[in-house]
Amino acid sequence: MNITATSFADYHAHGSQMTVPNGTCIFRPGDDTSAFLLVTSGTVRVEQTNSSGRTVVLYRVETGDSCVLTTACLLAGKPYSGYGYAEGEMTGVAIPAERFRTLLTTDARFQELVFRGFAARVGELTDVIDDLLEHRTDLRLARWLSVRGSTEIHMTQQEVAQELGTAREVVSRTLKSFETQGWIKLGRRSLTVTDAQALAQHGQAHEL
Repeated sequence: MNITATSFADYHAHGSQMTVPNGTCIFRPGDDTSAFLLVTSGTVRVEQTNSSGRTVVLYRVETGDSCVLTTACLLAGKPYSGYGYAEGEMTGVAIPAERFRTLLTTDARFQELVFRGFAARVGELTDVIDDLLEHRTDLRLARWLSVRGSTEIHMTQQEVAQELGTAREVVSRTLKSFETQGWIKLGRRSLTVTDAQALAQHGQAHEL
């Protein structure tokens, strides 16, 4: 998204700097929402896990972005309902909740930035939900792979399943089918896209 990177930089002085290493769980369900998070470098992966243990990646907070889940929980006065993990070393600015609320009510520009970013991210989440409800896993997986081009993807099948919000077994069967077609090559904890065009055509031409 990154529609507010330059503008939010003006508010970094209102918070404290934070640095977390790769893989750190920054927040989890039940944690108090104590600060408004702005990412200054690196990425935060935001996930949701249901009662059966299935995980779906909702979105990623990139450099210059704010986290919409954090914003929603701050506005509602509720704890986190999802997980946030650092991908690579992540640095950011944490604006304390009280300071966030003060800025939101006294600074019209800050208010505009927060809600503009919030609205944009909600639109992305709607797309994720629509994709989960309306499209077959093989079509979504084909499109997801095709945009990465002819490259090696260092992810386990479980991690790919989390990206798509489906079961590992479903992803495993689909990937093996794609390999039989000659579109990908499976490796140990990785896969290589060998025919991105064919994947893209499959994802589009067979769309329901």
